[in-house]
Formats: sequence, C-alpha cells, structure tokens
Amino acid sequence: MAVAPTSTTAMVCGFCSVGCSLDVIGKDGQAVSLTPTKDYPVNLGMACPKGWEALTPLKAPDRATTPLLRAGRDGPLEPVDWPTALEAMTTRFKAVQATYGPDAAAFISTGQIASEEMALLGAVAKFGMGMVHGDGNTRQCMATAVVAYKESFGFDAPPYTYADLEESDVIVLWGANPCIAHPILWERILRNVHHPEIVVVDPRVTETAAAATQHYPLLPKSDLTLLYGLAHLLIAWGAVDKEFIDRSTQGYEAFEAHVEAFTPERVSAATGLPPDALELMADTIASGKRVSFWWTMGVNQSHEGVRVAQAIIDLALLTGNIGRPGTGANSITGQCNAMGSRLWSNTTNLFGGRSFADAGDRADVAAILGIDPARIPDRPSWAYDQIVEGIRDGKIRALWVVATNSAHSWIHQNDMVELLGRLDVLVVQDLYPTTETAQLADIVLPAAGWGEKEGTFINSERRYGRIRRVVRAPGQALADFSIFKLVADAWGCGHLFDEWSSPEAVFGILQRLSASRPCDITGIEGYGELEAAGGIQWPCLPAAGTRVLRTTPAAAGGGPSPAGPALAPPAAAGGSPTPAGATLSQGARQQERRLYEDGRFFHADGRARFVWEEPRPVAEPTSAEYPFILLTGRGSSSQWHTQTRTSKSAILRTLYPEKPYVEISPADAAALGVSADEWVLVRSARGEMEARAYVTPTVAAGQVFVPMHYASTNRLTRPSFDPYSRQPSYKSAAVAVRRLTESRR
Repeated sequence: MAVAPTSTTAMVCGFCSVGCSLDVIGKDGQAVSLTPTKDYPVNLGMACPKGWEALTPLKAPDRATTPLLRAGRDGPLEPVDWPTALEAMTTRFKAVQATYGPDAAAFISTGQIASEEMALLGAVAKFGMGMVHGDGNTRQCMATAVVAYKESFGFDAPPYTYADLEESDVIVLWGANPCIAHPILWERILRNVHHPEIVVVDPRVTETAAAATQHYPLLPKSDLTLLYGLAHLLIAWGAVDKEFIDRSTQGYEAFEAHVEAFTPERVSAATGLPPDALELMADTIASGKRVSFWWTMGVNQSHEGVRVAQAIIDLALLTGNIGRPGTGANSITGQCNAMGSRLWSNTTNLFGGRSFADAGDRADVAAILGIDPARIPDRPSWAYDQIVEGIRDGKIRALWVVATNSAHSWIHQNDMVELLGRLDVLVVQDLYPTTETAQLADIVLPAAGWGEKEGTFINSERRYGRIRRVVRAPGQALADFSIFKLVADAWGCGHLFDEWSSPEAVFGILQRLSASRPCDITGIEGYGELEAAGGIQWPCLPAAGTRVLRTTPAAAGGGPSPAGPALAPPAAAGGSPTPAGATLSQGARQQERRLYEDGRFFHADGRARFVWEEPRPVAEPTSAEYPFILLTGRGSSSQWHTQTRTSKSAILRTLYPEKPYVEISPADAAALGVSADEWVLVRSARGEMEARAYVTPTVAAGQVFVPMHYASTNRLTRPSFDPYSRQPSYKSAAVAVRRLTESRR
C-alpha cells in the first residue's frame, strides 16, 4: 500500500512578537498538524497555547472566500468578483480625492502581515494612489517605544537579544506580564542559571508578579515618579557608572538636577509604596552586575508613556547596564511583525527609519526605487488618532483598513463605530467578513492568512524569520501582497511596481533601502539563508567587511521633545556618518547579537541621551460618580487581541472565560454588595458593559481590571494620548461598578 507523502515546513508563528518557529506537517497538500521547531534560537522547542493552535483559524467556517460589495448605503454585503470589487474601490477612492483632495483618502495598516506586504501597501498607497495619511495598528502597542528609542539612542533600535533573559542576575519587568503575554520569554527566564532577582512593577498581582522575587504594586500611572525616585537614590548612593556616563551619554548633569527633587518621601506619597520598598528596589538594581529592564504595554499605553520608557532607559544608562550580556533597556514588542511595521510600513516614517519631511531622504528612496521624488509625500502622515479625528472633521472620507479590527480595538469604541459610519467608503481587507469592522464596510476584500502566503516577520529582538505558504487560501481569497498588486493595476499605477513582482523580490528591495542604515540587512543572502540560519537579527552586513552605518542626527539634551504625529527623530534627517567607533562587526550568522557593545549609539556624536520631563496627571481622575480606576490588559495566554483568530479554536475557548469579567477587590465587592460570579454593570462617561464579578485580592481597592479581548471593553476606555508617540492610554480610565438586578445566564 502506498504511503501518503508528508512534508515539514518550518516558519515563524503569526501571533505575538516573540517569533517562535513552528514545524508545520503537510500531507496530501494539506497542513495537518504542527510542532515547535526544536533547534530554533527563539523558542528552543517550546510553544504557547496559541502556537499549538496556529492552523485552526485557517479552517474557520466564516473565512472570507469572495469579495463582498454593499448594495446601497444600507444594503447587505453581497458576493462579487474581483474586477467588480476593485473597480468599485478605485472608482470611489478616486472620486473622494477628486472632490476633497488627495489627503481625504487614508489607510490603516497592521503588524500582522509580512514586511514585504507592508512595504508594498505603503508604496502603492503613497507613491501610486497619492495618499499622504496612513498609519498602523502598531500605534496601539509600540509607538511609545519607537519614539523613546529614537530620542534616546538616535534610532529605533532595541538593544537586546532573548539570551539576555538567561544572563541577567536582576530582571526588572515594568508593566509587563510575560507569563501571560509572552509565555516563551517567561520560559527563557526560568532557564536562567544565575538565580536572578525578578522584580515586577505593576499595580496588579499578575501571574508574573506572583512568581517574582519582588513585586512593587505602585498606584496606577505613578511610574514616572517612581523611576525618578530610583534614579535619585542611585545617584545619592554613588551607584552609577560614571565612566560609562562620561564616555557614552549626554545630558547627565541636567538629569541629575531634575531627579534631585524626587525624594523618597515625595515618591512614596505619589506611588503608595513605603520608603523602605523604594530603597530595596534601588539596592537590588545597584547590587546587580547584569541588570536588564523590560517593558511592554503597561508602559507604552500611557498618557506619558514615552517619558516613562525613557526613564527606564535613563536607569540603564545611569548604571551602565547596556551593551553587555544580561543587560539593556528592552521593549518587548506586541504583534508578530510590529518591528516590520516600524521599519517598512511607510506610514509615519519613510522606509527604513527615514523622514518624509527630509528632501535628501526622499531623493534617496526615489533613486533606489527608480521613481520621481515628487511622488513621495513631503510631510509625515497623521497618526491613527489624528486620522480618526480627520473623519470627524470631514477631512478623511475614504479609509482602507487592512488586517485589523478598529471597530473593536480602538479606544472609545462607541465613538469609533459612529465615525466609521460617516465615511463615504470603507474598505476592509481581512480573513473574515464577520469582524466588527468588516460588518461596517462597503467593500470587503478576502485575504489569505498566516500559512497561506510568503514573506518575513521581524520579532522583538530584531530577528528576521520566514513565513511560508503551506496551504492554499480558500475560495477567491488572495495573499495581501497579491491584493495590493491588483489594486495598483486597477488604479493605473501598476507599472511603478513591476520590480515588486514577488515577496522575495521585495525583500531584495528592502535590502537596498536598508543599505548603510542602522537596520542594514544587505548581508543576508536571501530567503534561503534566513531559513538555514534560524532567522537573522538586524543589522546584518556583508561578510566581506564591516560597514560604517549612516544614521540621522538628533537634537541634543533632555527635556520635552516637540509634540506631533511623526515618529521621526526630533531634528532634521540627514546623511551624516556615525562617529568613529560606532561600527558593527560582522556576525550575520551568529544566532544572538546585541547592540551598543562598544558604548556608541546612533546619534551623530555617538552618545545616548538622558531625556526627562515633569510627571503629568492622568486626563481622567476618579470622582464620586466614577470612583474606580479601570485597568486593562491581557486576560490569558490563550486569547489574542480582539479574538478574531483565537475564538476559532474550540480548544483555546476552553482555556478562558467566554463571557466578559471584571476583577474587583474583596473590600470593594463587600462595599458594593457584590458576590463572586455575579453580573455587574461597569460604566464610564463613554459607555458601559456587563461583566461577571471576579472577586480577587490581585487588584487593589479602588481599582478594577477588565481583559482587553472582549468586544465591550473599549466602550469604557478614554481617548487620551501620549503627546509624543500619539499612543492611546488604554490603562487608565474612571469607571463605576454596580450590581445588576436582573438575573444573567
């Protein structure tokens, strides 16, 4: 009897930013199972629940299999062929631009598609269709880290490698819950043989906090004061690396003067932490030989997140904990390709960290791509929230949403849904026509998912990894790459992208765009080497010799940076070379590489910047009407964002509560007369949601926590934004909680 042929294809997972590799087992042309890749340097044979179920969303019965077009303003979405859908899209977008100007059409991109697809979308939309405004859903997770790194280091270049989690003797997790959000990274921490102190700073007793050696439950949004207080103590004790500061930084004296006012008494009053706790935390940092600082959304999604992230960076600079194994000021990314979005989406940054506002950068990109520089916008895009406000003001009339679910995930959801309904045309490109956003669309374009297309993702530690097509997309669904090519052809600008013939061809274009920049990947020998090497971290220079990296000079000194939507360096871009010593040796084939080992950074003078600012109060404090602080975050390691994909898995659905729930302290529950598992109403000034009460001491009195994944959560959140990154502050809003009188089942 003949044995059915089988195959194994290794590729990077399509969920979070860790970038694990999975071996997908194929049989008779179908992907039938998967297992974690044993020798991949990221996950080392491990996978989280989402990874094990990565194939399941592809088989969901509600997959988008044909383009859909709404018949009339209030008619249903009806199946059409691709030519009809493309003609409708391009005709309506052109009509909007003809009537209201080219700025009236915009797009919202994603951290969920391949780097090559992001780049093609950004090129088609801006260089072909004439759009100026386009942003990504990575604005919701990583914009704060981007701006912080650019201002502090001179380029958006996270310094670390995951091996640092296994080399530290002190690991500080600030607003991070890797047990739930990044389980494989938590496993890497558990492999650390140095018995590290694990310090968690978080208002809640999260799963990670419960497993840590030290937990500091500060009052919500008092992070900046706490960080300056720690700096105050370290400086007062002389626990600073003065040699590193003098050699590799700028602005220390002014920073020292700034934190002098943050005495233990002031910090204790603001954070709710006793002075002896502050001293213990400072002493732990001071005593560590290899201290690494890690942060995620608890920092980024804040009204002053950029300054909080930079205060963490300041601590690393202050103590010289950067550029060595087990150290670093390390932002853990959110989505599977958020790093790709940061470099290659062509949204608020021109390709490769360049500036739209710089004529030299525009000319550079135009020459590389062989296009007229006049096709490149001479100003940066509005940020996501500004595009939303543009809809309100009637300035944005057509919107193309790709692989994200704005009607669920955007802050102040009720308002967002109402605004989407004002658009002259809304196009949604997604795997499913059933998302909240697709249900509002005038046109739905059916897209292929992970496992159904080719390209690369870039994970949190700057590692390029391959994704592969192991199964055909259902029906008429196409890879996003193919859809973008079809849109360009239908628009009449397809000839501009003849060279962009395949994802691998675009990877070659990205290499050219990266040349002589901090993100240089000209040393990668195509997709084949990525697969053979187990992924490769950027920068990766040619093996023949080192290359001096060209970078962008930025303004010196501390204090506030200019507010605005652009994620560009705070001063004009240029082609100035990195100073002597700021070179990166070869090591393309090394599996783990960190940046700044020579103490040189990407500013023109090679020095990192201390950056600071006086803390600001939250936009919406609690009141008699809304007495609780609402915290949001991940609920379980089995849920992902709006559950568009994880909800398709019956296995994953058994691992988290189906209905929304709210964590509330025993003291507050008793005061409200609320019993465990009772239905309650959580209400803010913007909306309300019903949820089951989970009475638990993991939240402090006066605070409640609701997971971000449920459709009703963002009815409550307040549209407050960091002024520098324009990132939403999902982590703080004022709410009220009361019992529901009627029975809920």
